[in-house]
Amino acid sequence: RKLVDGDIVNLDITVYLDGYHGDCSEMFVVGEASDSTKALLQATYDCWIKACQYVQPGRDYKDLGAIIEDYVVSKGFSTVKNFCGHGIGSVFHTTPNILHYRNNEPNGQMTAGHTFTIEPMICEGTAKVLSWPDDWTATTVDGKNSAQFEHTLLVTKDGVEALTGKVETSMLQFWEKESEVHKGFWLGTSESAKQRMDELNSKLLV
Repeated sequence: RKLVDGDIVNLDITVYLDGYHGDCSEMFVVGEASDSTKALLQATYDCWIKACQYVQPGRDYKDLGAIIEDYVVSKGFSTVKNFCGHGIGSVFHTTPNILHYRNNEPNGQMTAGHTFTIEPMICEGTAKVLSWPDDWTATTVDGKNSAQFEHTLLVTKDGVEALTGKVETSMLQFWEKESEVHKGFWLGTSESAKQRMDELNSKLLV
């Protein structure tokens, strides 16, 4: 169908350059979003950033899921369990599997040099998935909205960097301006990422 005012769209972009893959996604609003849709987008963005901020050497991958699920459930939303983030590099989908819900899976610990994605799918209603006969399309069973954000992340010695982070010409979305977790573009927690992030946001958040 044609897009109508109030629809939300996720664009998932992958790049293959010099033998390595990158993977990211961003939400966009068609026209003006309803208050309930804005709440979904804000909760999805904020849980994602909270999980990204947790990344540093020595921490368990399994803990990311609890950060995401606990946050969105407190806001009245649910998190999809059928799909997950993943290790990425010269191979597009590899270990570890990044689960976006509370779990005890032995997925190992983060180490400097690891690259992987965090990409939670958060739903207004049920998180149960309906797979279409085309073997590709998946929707929520109840037909309600879902939202998703994704970065390819690099674990550094002093934190994490978003390899798919925004640049000066990127669009600043309302969820970045109004976030209770991090205002403005988020590029990581390493010293170099924070320096670039502060320079960008000093121009944007005026």
